[in-house]
Amino acid sequence: MKSRRVSWSRREVVAGLTLTGTASLLGVRPESARAEPPPETTTLRIAEGRPGICIAPQYVAAGLLASEGFTNVQYLPNATFSERLETLARGEAQMTVTFVSSLSSRVDAGDPIVMIAGSHIGCFELFGTDRVRAIRDLKGKTVAILDEGAPDHLFLSVILLQIGLDPRRDVNWVKGDAIRLLADGKVDAVLGFPPVPQELRARKIGRVILNSSGERPWSHYFCCVVAAHRDFVRKHPVATKRAVRAMMKATDVCVLEPERTARLLVDKGYAERHDYALQALRDVPYAKWREYDPEDTVRFYSLRLHEAGLIKSSPQKILAQGTEWRFLRELKKELKG
Repeated sequence: MKSRRVSWSRREVVAGLTLTGTASLLGVRPESARAEPPPETTTLRIAEGRPGICIAPQYVAAGLLASEGFTNVQYLPNATFSERLETLARGEAQMTVTFVSSLSSRVDAGDPIVMIAGSHIGCFELFGTDRVRAIRDLKGKTVAILDEGAPDHLFLSVILLQIGLDPRRDVNWVKGDAIRLLADGKVDAVLGFPPVPQELRARKIGRVILNSSGERPWSHYFCCVVAAHRDFVRKHPVATKRAVRAMMKATDVCVLEPERTARLLVDKGYAERHDYALQALRDVPYAKWREYDPEDTVRFYSLRLHEAGLIKSSPQKILAQGTEWRFLRELKKELKG
C-alpha cells in the first residue's frame, strides 16, 4: 500500500488557511487545547474514500490537524471500498470517516475498529424507475449495488427490513454501474451516495423514492461516523482526541463554508465537479453531530443487520467491542456552536 503525504499548492494553502480561520470562530475554547499535552505521535494516516464528497470533513481537517500538532498527515488511496476498510483494520490507516453499517459489519467480523464520533446524516438517496413508486414496490424487483456487503447493499437491506421485506429473498441484487443500469432500465432502483444523487437529478434519471436527510427514521441517525484503529486509540489517547477535534471542527466548516469546501474537494481530486460537490454539501445535514447520539445510530443499524442475518453479533456486542465515545463527550463540551 503506497501512501502519500498531503501536499498543498499555493491556492490550496490559501483555501486551507481560510477554512482554518473559519474553524477558529466556531466556539472552541483555545485554553482547553493548550492545556492538553502534545499528541503522542505527530503522524496520522487517514484512509481515503473516492469520490469523497459526503466525507468532506476528513479532507477539510487536513489544515486543522496541523494546528493540533500533527506534522505528518497522510491520506492513503484505496482501489475499492473494501480495501479502504481493510487498510484501517490492518492499522495501515489509523482513522477514516465512513458508513456505520459497513463498520458494524467489520466489527462483527472481529476487526480491531472502533467508532468514536458521529459525522453526518442524510447522505444516501433511493432512486427508482416508474415501476417503483414506494419502497414496498421493490419486492421482486432488481437493484444495482456496488457489491454484496457494500454500503448501498447494507443500507438498503436495513430499509427493506424496516417495512417487512426480506432483503435476501424479496429483491434481486446485481453488481454494476448503477447510473447506467438505471438509465437503461435494466434495474428498478439504486441507492446512491454523493455524487450519484446529484448526477441522477441533473440527468433526470429515475425519481427519488427516499431521501434520508428528511425522512424518518433515517433522518434521525448518522449515516457516517469517524472510526479509528483500536490500538491507535488505546496507545495515543491525546492524539485521538486532537484528531477528532479537527474532524468535528471541519464538519462545522462544511456548514459555514460549502463553496470553499467544494472547491477544495475538486482541487484535491476528491470530487470531479464543483456543482455536484456544492449541491451535496448544501444537502447533507452536517450540523447534527452535536445534537444526535451516535450510540443510538450504532444500536439501530446493528439491530437491523442482526435481524437480517447480515451480522451475528448483537447490538450490545457491537457497542461494547466497536465504540469509544469518551473523546466525543469531552469535545461536545468544548466545541460550543
